[in-house]
Amino acid sequence: MYGKGGLTREQRVLRGRMAAQVLHSKVDSRLHTQPAREAFLAKFEAEVDPDGILPPSERRRRAESARKAHFTRLAYLSSLARAGRKAGRS
Repeated sequence: MYGKGGLTREQRVLRGRMAAQVLHSKVDSRLHTQPAREAFLAKFEAEVDPDGILPPSERRRRAESARKAHFTRLAYLSSLARAGRKAGRS
């Protein structure tokens, strides 16, 4: 099936991969994504210490744990979804 711009899903994926590889060949990807990573962690810091009363090291430690919990939750939900799709195929 053709989607946006007359490209198939596979073609759009390949075009996106090419663009990402060109970008990473020109800039340090860690520096490129650093602002986004910092903003993402700041969200968890605000979650675990909304009043800003914890020492920065403790706030950072708790935020890292909250971030890990977030990704573990996503992995768990993904596992449930895959199991549900697999059960539907049987």
